Amino acid sequence: MSKKKIAATVLITLMSIMLFSSNGFSQVMKNGYIDSDKIFAQYTEWSKAQEEFNTDYKAWDDQAKEMQTQYEEMLEEYNRQKLILSDEKKKEREAAIEAKKRALDAFTGQVFGPGGEAERRNNALIQPLLEKINAAIEQVATDGNYDFIFNSAGLAYAKK
Repeated sequence: MSKKKIAATVLITLMSIMLFSSNGFSQVMKNGYIDSDKIFAQYTEWSKAQEEFNTDYKAWDDQAKEMQTQYEEMLEEYNRQKLILSDEKKKEREAAIEAKKRALDAFTGQVFGPGGEAERRNNALIQPLLEKINAAIEQVATDGNYDFIFNSAGLAYAKK
């Protein structure tokens, strides 16, 4: 490196140290950490919401499994009998099987797909609880004069 580059590097380094050591940047930041998993585990309303969602989910899952079973039974029966069915009966059964498959696909999409009933139900149960938790975090942060509060997922609170 040339002498000019070394001098410029030293000068920039010294200026950076002086800039960041001024009163505005030398304040000690007060940070906190929360264990979200522990909060969720000990929050009884959260557990109740999870149980309620799991009950709803099981009912939807049972219905989807029943529809899947009916579809598979229709298809199996058709495959066993298709050699003895007339062309007209084959078309009837194929149409019925296809309709059952479409109904199954529509149901699973409406319930389990993106923006589906399961997602909406989970959000409806969980969102009010998350708002309460976030309000509590903000209250603790304000009372304790914290600049940042982190959790395992990242930043949970930042001073405004």
